[in-house]
Amino acid sequence: MAASQSLTLLFFFCLLLPSLLPVLHAQQPYEGLLTTDCNTPHNSSSLLGYFCNSQPNCQAFLTFHSQPPYSSVVSISSLLSSHPSELSHANSVSPTATFPTGTKVVIPVNCSCSGAYYQLNSSYLVQPGDAALVVANNTYQGLSTCQSIMNQSLNGTDKLFPGVNITVPLRCACPTSKQTSNGVKYLLSYLVDEGDTIFGISSRFGVDQQSIEEANEISDAIYPFTTLLIPLQSQPNTSQLTAPPPPPPQSPPAAPPPAGNSSSHGVAAGALAVAALVAIYCVAAKAKKKKKKKKKKKVGEALPPTDSITYRTAFGKSSDVESYEKEASEDIMSMISDIGHALRVYKFEELQLATENFSYECLIEGSVYRGMFNGDAAAVKVINGDVSKEVEVLKKVNHFNLIKLSGISFNQGQWFLVYEYADNGPLSHWIFDTSGSKVLSWVQRMQIAVDVANGVSYLHSYTEPAYVHKDIRSSNILLDQTMRAKVANLGMARASEGRDGEFVLTRHIVGTKGYLAPEYLEHGLVSPKLDVYAFGVVMMEMITGRDGSETRRGDKFSWNALVTMVSEGGGGDDAMEKLGSFMDPLLAGKYPSDLGLEMVRLIERCLRRDAGRRPSMEEVAQSLSRIHLMSLIWEQSPAY
Repeated sequence: MAASQSLTLLFFFCLLLPSLLPVLHAQQPYEGLLTTDCNTPHNSSSLLGYFCNSQPNCQAFLTFHSQPPYSSVVSISSLLSSHPSELSHANSVSPTATFPTGTKVVIPVNCSCSGAYYQLNSSYLVQPGDAALVVANNTYQGLSTCQSIMNQSLNGTDKLFPGVNITVPLRCACPTSKQTSNGVKYLLSYLVDEGDTIFGISSRFGVDQQSIEEANEISDAIYPFTTLLIPLQSQPNTSQLTAPPPPPPQSPPAAPPPAGNSSSHGVAAGALAVAALVAIYCVAAKAKKKKKKKKKKKVGEALPPTDSITYRTAFGKSSDVESYEKEASEDIMSMISDIGHALRVYKFEELQLATENFSYECLIEGSVYRGMFNGDAAAVKVINGDVSKEVEVLKKVNHFNLIKLSGISFNQGQWFLVYEYADNGPLSHWIFDTSGSKVLSWVQRMQIAVDVANGVSYLHSYTEPAYVHKDIRSSNILLDQTMRAKVANLGMARASEGRDGEFVLTRHIVGTKGYLAPEYLEHGLVSPKLDVYAFGVVMMEMITGRDGSETRRGDKFSWNALVTMVSEGGGGDDAMEKLGSFMDPLLAGKYPSDLGLEMVRLIERCLRRDAGRRPSMEEVAQSLSRIHLMSLIWEQSPAY
């Protein structure tokens, strides 16, 4: 009877286990040899990434072996989307250093949730001979998987085309609540080497072997080209990567199994498992209620004059940060605290030094200045007013095509946001330049369009909640050193309760004239289709080189006539001739006419008055990816 009751209880808890997992903050499953089978099911494994089971954003670390062409601080940081100055500091080398081949390198990264998984998005240009497994295991050395690349960038296929940029999700994770309560501050995604053992790795990093086993849900063999999460209480250093591990202790002889009925032991084990589960649940619930203890300030402790500090490190240690608490609202500081190590709190004096006291020579545009921080450029934006909305959005996003917020400062009622620097400025400076000094090729324009669509699609479909940007325009699209696009200015973004065609009402109509959708202007309806409409205007500007609202007025250029001709299936000489009158003269006719007409069709769909008939941004991104691929083929053809 007792055995029957125990089995019933065990069955009951097994049914409840999936719902209890988020509360228990389960650790991450080790992927093992599954990484080499690109078609394997991955529902219960971590092949698509470590599960997002705790804080949404954190400072994390990776390891990487330097190898040509990725052997310098610059090349490695570019490949792995890490900041060069942070990488050089973590490895105690200069920002221009080159590592000897085979050197293990510590990579500091900003890790955040992307849908159901933690990841860091890296951009990679496909080379001849590449396949998803080759990119994951050879180029990225196991910091990504073929399954995650196929899932995120290839629509589930393994087809890669040379010259195409793809997004590679890198494996990172944030500590669970249980780990944090045990003093863990960071998780290191450690690349397993030939001959590594869990005991050897634990000895090298000075952590308990059991903590590694629990963090990875593993107790047996580990394999090269896989990642192992190492829970750390302090930031890793290079000596931990090179120090030889001590020999493992001899295993004690196995104790003989006790005599008795095996079935009764199975029931007893089941009852113990239930008891353990209940105990863990109670401990987790109790830990969740505990407040974090603040560290006491050490007497005489000073802040280094040139180094930035994280908010959590700064609290209680810097008089500057104490002034933040007095001058800033509790809500804003709470958000900064949530971002933790991913966001740096700068001393105002640091910003003055970086921008030459906000000199005119450092002014980029408006209230945005160029600043130099340890040899690296950044954009410093001065804001009078509430920054909570933008910070709230930026702390939840992590995408290559969305501008990254790297730091924040506050002084005398003004906020200062520090962003990654886009060397080539806004897209508007390129498409509206009439001097001919700034010319984008057709392929460059298509790549920029793909980048923007991917970034906005991420906001619409892969953040929780979904966000609408509400201010997509050419001046809010920035171009980096390699002419890749970054969507900026998320200050007007707002959460959308509905997805795709579902709407949220607002009476506060804000935005840029010429980019606002009819349903928003007339009725205050907000949905992701608002961004789709605005992006349709941007795409029109990109192919015509003219202001979108001017083009659609139809006074000089009959845009409506072209749209009608194309939408009715026309693609003959008349359509080609009319298309030529619309295309940017700076292209000098160097564009594939059939793809030009396809862009017109896509723009027409995005600009439909009925929001329900517009495509989703994900559909737009897929269409543009195909157009970009066909454009690359056209560019490489003899006809070009």
